[in-house]
Amino acid sequence: MYFSPILNFKNSSLKAVIAVFITFLSFNSYAKQENEVIQNEVKEENATAGHEEKFDPTVTILEHIGDSHSWHLWGHTSIPLPVILWTPQGLDIFSSAHLLNEHHEPIAFTSKYTYLNEDEHIKVLDANGKVDEATSKEIYDFSITKNVAALFISVTILLIIFGSVASSYKSRIGKAPKGLQSWIEPIIIFIRDDIARPNIGFKFERFMPLLLTVFFFIWINNLLGLIPIFPGGANVTGNIAVTMVLAFVILIMVNVNGNKYYWRHIFKPDVPFWLLPIMWIVEIIGIFSKPFALMVRLFANITAGHIIVLSLISLIFIFKTAWMSFASVPFVIFMDVLELLVAFLQAFIFTMLAALFIGMAVEDHHH
Repeated sequence: MYFSPILNFKNSSLKAVIAVFITFLSFNSYAKQENEVIQNEVKEENATAGHEEKFDPTVTILEHIGDSHSWHLWGHTSIPLPVILWTPQGLDIFSSAHLLNEHHEPIAFTSKYTYLNEDEHIKVLDANGKVDEATSKEIYDFSITKNVAALFISVTILLIIFGSVASSYKSRIGKAPKGLQSWIEPIIIFIRDDIARPNIGFKFERFMPLLLTVFFFIWINNLLGLIPIFPGGANVTGNIAVTMVLAFVILIMVNVNGNKYYWRHIFKPDVPFWLLPIMWIVEIIGIFSKPFALMVRLFANITAGHIIVLSLISLIFIFKTAWMSFASVPFVIFMDVLELLVAFLQAFIFTMLAALFIGMAVEDHHH
């Protein structure tokens, strides 16, 4: 009953979704072609030096799923991001553009120290131009990297969406939802009636803000990660640091709100006395294994989707023939459309399991 607006929206826009992804693919292909031009230039330079460098799909894939100090767009074009370092000589702030030359290659930059971006790790160079490992370990990197910038973008989108929806609720009290509100409300009702209430019970309203935030944060970032051009393309939910923070928030919420029955089950279970030490170990491991499973599941599924798509695209350059595109491109389109479902599914699973863990902690046992 609640899902008819969503179903109608999806059914009426299926062709539009596919068309948009084909457009995204064309931009992605253009970026890959630019990358191939760069690699051909490097190949020619290496050939003059006596050896030839082949296309390495591993480097391309790892660059995409990893974080970086600049937001690469295409060819030699990228958006520089601020580098913020805490050094023994104090705070040092400069643009990441200083760490790259016109060919998008890392170069040394001198500020309070001489820095070099070595595989997205800022290193300090000594007077001889070699990496000073001792000083580099004293440098703390608080830079606004690609994933951090993508987080700011996704949070801004969430604030705009829910600021607009909140205003609609205030101005249309007692009226039917309209506009963006009519699209968001069925999803909110779905989370309330099919996730929060069944898993948490009558105390579900207390945790609705958390569950809604977690669900939409993961979903929006998953969708942005499917777009290969700015402002998408960042692998935020495929970054284990992000999923770890999300899992840590759930860990805190579960154990802070755990009632006496929850803690009694952990430290005073209904087992023979001599089994208590073993049960304590098992239950304490269980406290941490649940959020750990949340962290790894989201990280692994999102990262795997990116790797599969990039691997299929890389086949064109591995075999060095455009004919391979007739096989790889349809599979890429299929995977991108499938990833739309995965983006929603992973947000749903994370939110549902979070609600389940909270429900187990706040559940009242009646004898």
